[in-house]
Amino acid sequence: MHKMKFFQSVQFRLVMIYLLLILVAMQVIGAYFVRELEGQLEKNFQDSIKNSMTLLDYNVREEILKNGDNSAQMQTDIRELLVDYARNNSSLLEVRIVDERGKILGTSNMDNQGVVGQKSTTPLVKRALSLGTSEDKIYMDESNDNKRVWVTVSPIKNKNKVIGAIYLAASIESVYSQVDSITNIFITGTLIAMGITAILGILLSRTITKPIIDMKRQAYAMARGNYTRKVKVYGLDEIGELAQSFNSLTKRVQEAQAMTEGERRKLSSVLSYMTDGVIATDRRGKVILINSPAEKMLRVAHETANGKPLTEVLGVQDEYEFEDLMDMTEPLTMDRSTVERYVLRANLSVIQRETGFVNGVIAVLHDITDQEKVDQERRDFVSNVSHELRTPLTSMHSYLEALSDGAWEDKEIAPHFLEVTQNETERMIRLVNDLLKLSRMDGGREHLDKSFVNFTDFFNHIIDRFEMMKKDSIKFKRYIPRTPVIIEIDEDKVMQVLDNIISNANKYSPDGGQISFFLKKTADQIEISISDEGLGIPEEDLDKVFDRFFRVDKARSREMGGTGLGLAIAREVIEAHGGRIWAESNKRKGTTVKFTLPYSDLPEDDWE
Repeated sequence: MHKMKFFQSVQFRLVMIYLLLILVAMQVIGAYFVRELEGQLEKNFQDSIKNSMTLLDYNVREEILKNGDNSAQMQTDIRELLVDYARNNSSLLEVRIVDERGKILGTSNMDNQGVVGQKSTTPLVKRALSLGTSEDKIYMDESNDNKRVWVTVSPIKNKNKVIGAIYLAASIESVYSQVDSITNIFITGTLIAMGITAILGILLSRTITKPIIDMKRQAYAMARGNYTRKVKVYGLDEIGELAQSFNSLTKRVQEAQAMTEGERRKLSSVLSYMTDGVIATDRRGKVILINSPAEKMLRVAHETANGKPLTEVLGVQDEYEFEDLMDMTEPLTMDRSTVERYVLRANLSVIQRETGFVNGVIAVLHDITDQEKVDQERRDFVSNVSHELRTPLTSMHSYLEALSDGAWEDKEIAPHFLEVTQNETERMIRLVNDLLKLSRMDGGREHLDKSFVNFTDFFNHIIDRFEMMKKDSIKFKRYIPRTPVIIEIDEDKVMQVLDNIISNANKYSPDGGQISFFLKKTADQIEISISDEGLGIPEEDLDKVFDRFFRVDKARSREMGGTGLGLAIAREVIEAHGGRIWAESNKRKGTTVKFTLPYSDLPEDDWE
């Protein structure tokens, strides 16, 4: 692994660059030097032989001119000249003399005297005799281990007339051997130079790579969040300036990271503790941030929401595209009601750079369920009050109009009309009084005047009062302990609660029905239950009977003079005492209304 890192390092690359530069330079110099050396040695070799051929040319020309008629004598003299010439030059392989017709007059090779008198077939000889110019050629001698042989043919002239030619073959292999030796010396010197350069390159490159390696380690440390390390400055050159700049950058990044981390923590804290939900997206509409309130409002997990389209997380993908949300100027209201009413409102804001490039969208979610519920209750309240007042007012208007039209003179009809008008007036007075009482309770202006009461006697007293007024066909059944139960209550207001509950049970109980009264005591509270055997309340309306103006059977309730506010007032009173009130359906028929009141044991002396 370390070897692979070295071969991929800057140090290795620098050394390789040095070596390649030297290798290329030496190759160029060597190629030029060897080529020029080889040419120069060949020229020197050829010039030395050509210079020695000048005397041979003169002697042969004289022999040809002198013994032109005596060919035998001429051949003998020429042979002696050639043998003597070849003996003085060790590189010569053979020297031949031919006449103007191409006939071989002599050869220096004593083993090849049989060619004398024969006609030469060598192309160079023919060309030299015909053109009168010197010809030469280098070829490989296959019969002698492929050694290079230089052949030259020089014409012999007398008064510009070719009278013969000198054919000379010499071994030029020694020249190339010298070139090869010199080349080997040059290659050896190059390798030694490259080895020294590699060592020096490694040593010199470390002065460059060591600071870079330090900066690399520092960069890795910075990536892991460690900003305490500093890069050592080895000099005042460019690398040293880079190291100083890197240290300065490290310090600035550390400060920026600390500032960013501080801001991130502030933002995270704000997003976590704010009551509004916040969702951020990227420019493609994918969720990149969602805080805890938004998760709770949308009922989605952080892992599920991240990466999903905003329209899908908000549940509006069927109505809107992401571009529609970006162009939306008004808040988006989302009704996510299932079993219960649940409404959210989203304020959308586009995140843009100064250049106008859109980075994403911020959606701020508000739970407006309670606000919507209050608004709906307000609308229902106004509607119900209007309806409750309209009915008696209409009735009064009709009867008063009839009286004004002359019915007051009829002694039988007039008293009935006045009685109805009076009843409707009293009904409106009760309605207004109940509304005022609820208003005072809502505004906190209705204070409780508490005192200690024996609730057993208090409860029995109220039941006795109703038992005197009830119909004979209705039975009262009491399940009340005889021992005193002392609690601290506002006697008038709790009496009003019991009056309202018992009155309702009495109104809706059929003939032959029974109303049961229960009182149970626990360690910290008492529970009062009043059950009837009337028509009962549907399961879905049990939680609504304590809402203002709610009636299960509206027509029958109005006939019996109810305002629809009695149980609402009862709930306000019981809750003001720290208790709880609710309704249950009986197993067979009828309804049970229960409420609790706080209780604590008192010493007997305190009560006395």
